Amino acid sequence: MVVLEEEIGDGQSITAEEGEKIECKITSSLSLEIFRIIKDAQQQHGLRHGDYQRYRGYCSRRIRRLRKVLKIPQGDRRHYRRKDVTTTHLTTSTSENRLLCVPLLQAERAWAHAMQLRQEANTEPRKKFHLVSRLKKACSHAHLLLQLCEQSGVCDARTQLEAGAYAAWLSGALLVELQQWRPAAESLKRAQIVLEKLCAALPEDERTVYKQKVEELNPSLRYCAYNIGDESAAGDLVAMRGQGLIENLDSLMAQAKESRSGVMHEVEWRGRRVTVRPEKVRLFLIALQDLDKSVENAPSSQAKIDILENILMDCKDAISAIKDEIKNDPKLKSASETQMSGINYLLSYLMYIRLMRTIHRNNLMIQQAEEARKNNTPIDGKKVRPQDLTRLYEIILQNYSELQQLPGFEDDNAYQNDIETEVKAYKAFRCYYIAQVLTTLRRFREALAMLERCSAYTVESIANKHQDKHLLEKLQSLQKDIETCKFEVHADSVLEDEDDDEEIKYTSSGKPYKDKKPLVDRLDEYREDTQVLTKNPNIYKLPPPMEAVPCKPLFFDLACNFIEFPNLDDKTGVANKKQAAGITGLVKGFLGWGKGGQ
Repeated sequence: MVVLEEEIGDGQSITAEEGEKIECKITSSLSLEIFRIIKDAQQQHGLRHGDYQRYRGYCSRRIRRLRKVLKIPQGDRRHYRRKDVTTTHLTTSTSENRLLCVPLLQAERAWAHAMQLRQEANTEPRKKFHLVSRLKKACSHAHLLLQLCEQSGVCDARTQLEAGAYAAWLSGALLVELQQWRPAAESLKRAQIVLEKLCAALPEDERTVYKQKVEELNPSLRYCAYNIGDESAAGDLVAMRGQGLIENLDSLMAQAKESRSGVMHEVEWRGRRVTVRPEKVRLFLIALQDLDKSVENAPSSQAKIDILENILMDCKDAISAIKDEIKNDPKLKSASETQMSGINYLLSYLMYIRLMRTIHRNNLMIQQAEEARKNNTPIDGKKVRPQDLTRLYEIILQNYSELQQLPGFEDDNAYQNDIETEVKAYKAFRCYYIAQVLTTLRRFREALAMLERCSAYTVESIANKHQDKHLLEKLQSLQKDIETCKFEVHADSVLEDEDDDEEIKYTSSGKPYKDKKPLVDRLDEYREDTQVLTKNPNIYKLPPPMEAVPCKPLFFDLACNFIEFPNLDDKTGVANKKQAAGITGLVKGFLGWGKGGQ
């Protein structure tokens, strides 16, 4: 669970102005992760290869830039005037974390110079005196940082603890160099105790730096115990509870825990704490706290769905921010491939939130659809069908499938059992609506089989003691609806069988067959045919059947010219006319009359 001090209203999302206000509240107290900052700086600027001179130069340049930006220069070009950071700077309205970096980097610069001189002291023994001088300067700046953190009253408990441990460590290093073994052991042990306490209180992904520092102190402590000559000396140092910084260690640790939970630096999920670094993720988690209250106060189902849609968009942006951080940081990318790091755990947590809120939204859509179906009212101009509800339950089951595959939880038996319990309940609802779809298609046997499976899932889900109360009530209501639906389907199947019997005819041999005439061939016959209402109605057979067509003979009359037809002139009287015409023509031709004479 996450504990927050800020309160967000019932709005659906956070505006830019509200984000700036939240940011002001979060940064109202100064915070500086001292050991993490110096560790990163040392690894990036020379100490990975033992180059103390390069690290010392980086500290000088960084101090000069900070003084210029923070407007606390030490004199001008001609004159030097020392100007340290004081509590006055920290208590102003424009104070910021970088003010504490100035004394920290001054201590680091002096310490780096001392370590450089130690390397050179092997050949030049006189440099050892300069080494001690530089360590004293580093202790002076470290104690100034501790004094600023304690007296200003604006630094959080974690910063005070780290400043105390840092000052104790540098004091121990100086006393070891001066061969004051007992005070050196006390200072080093004081630093070790604080670091161990911080390591126990912080999330797992932030403990690495402190664990490494604790391990670095062990050789120095053993060397001090050896030089003291008392074997029990190291054990007696553990009881230093009333000296200096250790005096208020418990109270500071309690304050550190409260402050971290109050400003949303971390979340706790399934027994593990995860640090929240990206600002988008922090703002999203703050807005998420009042989401349930906003959904409950929404006036209608559609308004609740809109609120969840907005929060899902914010969740998507938060997930993208974490993925970009993993992509840009090679250390996080390599950790994600080998083990479940803190930021990957946070990514799984946000994906879990997104999927659960998606399921919540889909349940609201199902509730809205069921009410519309009950009242026979359309949604967006469309009538609600059982297919629509089946699709919504399919989406919910797909979301649960993604929940089971979340990275880092494949082998978590308790988590998987919880998800499996929810899955069985939603499978029961899906089977119920699939049965209704099959009933409308007149597939009664399949519908009865789905109702039997639905009943089995329902009984198994109700028997689970860890079932959600609201979901349990829906399952009990579903159990009653299943029995009613079974009787209806059985009655419809009996009526369907009677209709089929009417259509049965018999062949000449006495065997029954079903009349499969299309509607176009039996228009003069009244029959209640349910197949006409299905997706494949028997109205007209396509393609039409083949029919016998008379052929048109084709021939060529080639023998007509060689056929001799009988002479029928004597029967038609044509021969007598020819004879008369012959005599007349002769006379005309002789006398020159007629056409021939012309």
